[in-house]
Amino acid sequence: MNIKIGYRGNIKVILFSVILTSCAQPNVDKALDKITDQGLRNHIIRISDDITAGRAPGSEGSIIAQRYIADQMKQTGLKPGSEDSGFYQRIDMVKIVVEPTMKLNFVCNNDIIEPVYYTDYIIFPGTQKEHISIEEAGLLFVGYGIQAPEYSWDDFKGVDVSGKFLLIMNNDPDTGDVDFFSGQGRTYYGRWSYKYEQAARMGALGAIIIHTTPSAGYPWQVVQTSWSGPQFELMQQEESNLACKAWVTDTIASQIAEMAGYKLSDLLNMAQKPDFKPVSLNITVNCNINSKIEQITGANIAGLLPGSDPELCNQAIVVTAHHDHLGIGKVINGDSIYNGAVDNASGVASILTLAEAFSSLKKAPRRTLVFVAVDGEESGLLGSEYFAQHPTFPAEMIAANVNIDFVNIWGKTQDVVIIGYGKSTLDEIVRKYAEKQGRIVVPDATPELGMFYRSDQYSFAKIGVPGLYISTGLGFIGKPAGWGKETTDNWIRTHYHQPSDEYDPNWDLSGHIEDMELLFHVILDLANRDDMPEWLPGDEFEKIRQGLGN
Repeated sequence: MNIKIGYRGNIKVILFSVILTSCAQPNVDKALDKITDQGLRNHIIRISDDITAGRAPGSEGSIIAQRYIADQMKQTGLKPGSEDSGFYQRIDMVKIVVEPTMKLNFVCNNDIIEPVYYTDYIIFPGTQKEHISIEEAGLLFVGYGIQAPEYSWDDFKGVDVSGKFLLIMNNDPDTGDVDFFSGQGRTYYGRWSYKYEQAARMGALGAIIIHTTPSAGYPWQVVQTSWSGPQFELMQQEESNLACKAWVTDTIASQIAEMAGYKLSDLLNMAQKPDFKPVSLNITVNCNINSKIEQITGANIAGLLPGSDPELCNQAIVVTAHHDHLGIGKVINGDSIYNGAVDNASGVASILTLAEAFSSLKKAPRRTLVFVAVDGEESGLLGSEYFAQHPTFPAEMIAANVNIDFVNIWGKTQDVVIIGYGKSTLDEIVRKYAEKQGRIVVPDATPELGMFYRSDQYSFAKIGVPGLYISTGLGFIGKPAGWGKETTDNWIRTHYHQPSDEYDPNWDLSGHIEDMELLFHVILDLANRDDMPEWLPGDEFEKIRQGLGN
């Protein structure tokens, strides 16, 4: 509680202030008691059960999960939090299912490369049409496919790529200069989504991304399972020229380069330099894609806890986690349901638990708290993008976004990882409460993966709202050095976007509970402080924030 006094030395006022402060702590402790191991497990079990069938957008399983989430928000006492005064924010989407009759080949003179679908390549329509047929389109290697004026970087150099297929490297250029593209970190320019967006802006007919495990941050099997099943998009408002989106393995990319008279390694080295220009490979591309396209309705589930301050209640902290996963897909080890227990039933369980904890406070925080389980994250952050464009509160009145995606299931850690460390003043607030837990705050150990741009806080950053996403620490208490990285890397190799991401009663959630207690204090601080957090000077999103409300 803030008590303003105009003078010092009055012993009664000082004692009264101490009494109020000491009375507030049991209130917080009582709220923290709502964060329990069994409570989290119960939510995860319900949301990731086989009955929800992997929670693909628009599916019956997703609807079952949505009802559960909305019911839990109601029971907690949250108010409806969407713009139509309900818990459901409906989203018009399309579901696209590519038929197995697709074809893709590469031709040069009398030579032809015919890769095998799923094994060698994944292909998908770039525009919402059921039939796409392309013959003899030219193929250009465009390096990383980036135009970044702030880095004086342009991979296109004025070359007209309209009507062409583009072969594109994943990630950012590795120039060796820390001032370029965040050094070893990844910017949004390195994301696959940017590659397709930029290819469309340039008028290309198709875009093919070269996959490698280091450049993507995950093995080819993740591309297979993520892109081979039904895909979901927001309804297109304007038709795109980009008819085809694809991934190829580096093995196929090497064959394509050799067909054109190059070594793939030579092309890759050329692309690391600012003077790179697109390379015509003298290869033509043919493809045929038949798809079934269906209009569906997705939904974000939003509930709010109104703020207690007459003025600050008009500002909000938005707490998010995505409720969708990959649905039912290819059978792997006898299982076709992609339950998404860690990714991300665990995150939704966390925001429901936090909502219960905050609702139990005798007096609500000063700012309003909005808890949102968003849809379509796995399909390109669709739900959070839609919410950010149609928020309950205007962007300039959203103080911060706190996002939870993929929680710690292996025990307590000595450290707390901030994804996007060094971007905003949120770091200092996290550090303040982590230190009280006896923990240290560290930056992401794998900045080259660009994790900040891969989950829902990015949708809020794009409208200028500072976003916080903490991840599993790697310094596990009682474990040898390197155990944390080895364990998390193994989980990604084995379970990420696979049917085996299922609830396991052997999980140790003690570390996640500690993370939840940390987030509770951070959110409470954000909700009660007079000022809003800010992007640090020079950050890529700073100017967006500064321009809000003008």
